[in-house]
Amino acid sequence: MEQVFRAVAEEIASGNELVVATVVRTSGSTPQKPGAKLLVRADGSGVGTLGGGCVEGDIWFAASQLLKSGGPAEMRDYELNEDLAAQDGLVCGGTMYFLIDPIRGGSEPTGDHDFNDEVIAAYDGGAPVAVATLMKVPEGSGHSVGSRLLVRENSSTAGSLGDEKLDARAVVEARKLMAMGKNDYIVAASGAEFFIEAYTTPPTLVLAGGGHVSKAISRIAETLGFRIFIIDDREEFSNPDRFPEAEQTVVSDYGSAFEKLPIGTNSFIVIATRGHRFDASATAAAMRTPASYVGLLGSRRKTILIFEELFAQGFTMEQVQSVRSPIGLGISARTPEEIALSIMAEIVAFRLGGDGGTLKLDDRLVQKAAKKGRARLAAAEAVESTPASAD
Repeated sequence: MEQVFRAVAEEIASGNELVVATVVRTSGSTPQKPGAKLLVRADGSGVGTLGGGCVEGDIWFAASQLLKSGGPAEMRDYELNEDLAAQDGLVCGGTMYFLIDPIRGGSEPTGDHDFNDEVIAAYDGGAPVAVATLMKVPEGSGHSVGSRLLVRENSSTAGSLGDEKLDARAVVEARKLMAMGKNDYIVAASGAEFFIEAYTTPPTLVLAGGGHVSKAISRIAETLGFRIFIIDDREEFSNPDRFPEAEQTVVSDYGSAFEKLPIGTNSFIVIATRGHRFDASATAAAMRTPASYVGLLGSRRKTILIFEELFAQGFTMEQVQSVRSPIGLGISARTPEEIALSIMAEIVAFRLGGDGGTLKLDDRLVQKAAKKGRARLAAAEAVESTPASAD
């Protein structure tokens, strides 16, 4: 999404017309999830993706037509049926809902406010923001699809959804999403519907301990777009040569090192030091930060011993239970690389709201597929066995 906002800024600065199409809601199986964006320029080029295939092609065409017609923002739904699946290889059975939003004459899709600039500032390390967009309006309300409200971290706002009650509801919902840059689709009691997208800095990963597992974690985290920070009390284990992908390497005792790093609610801390004493110190210090996730590498026995120390230091039951330990998903990992994979999988699941379970189809759906597949096979065999009619 970030690249789309930066491209929008460039087009606005050049006075060009464009359309931004956004996936705002999905049901069933779809190639993209809410928040996916596609910028379509007047010259036919674009930035971003909505999942490819006919879906993207049709929305691309609709965006181009909207630019030519001069029409307002509109919401469209797109059902992924079996015909599309056969044509593009898409998974059928889902529906995608899009906002197609034109930007004309150098004006932003957000009216008179520099929403795009504030979103980019959030990506660049500024305070998080959220943008609520009106998607459906009650009949006779006079509101306009595409109306927007910007919500800042301090709850100040710019723009409006067209109704004070909707604006107030959007502020409340936006505050829940800002920490990790999530999105949500809200249906109000009045019948109005709006989509909220929150924007913040890329997720921050702090690795306390520069050993083999941390090295493997760091390499995976880089590919996932995390900002990476390393802490170790030994310079040979915390330096740019050992961790070239890290934004910063810190040589310090674990008790005070976290104070030197930009840790917020969109931060994730992994404790993987070289010994029990250092793990306990690092875990206690990490728990005092605003990080949303603190994980401790080690066995169940080690975890119990460190938890005893944390309770002895006065940490509450709720605080101790929030520590993820033993860290990682249960994939029977053994090597540093396998352990790193299990840890990053858990962090991503935590961040995105996943449960870490398998996605494998259950037997009921497999039986249903078998029934349909065998019926098709029998029909094909029946056709092949039918004698050709004589001329």
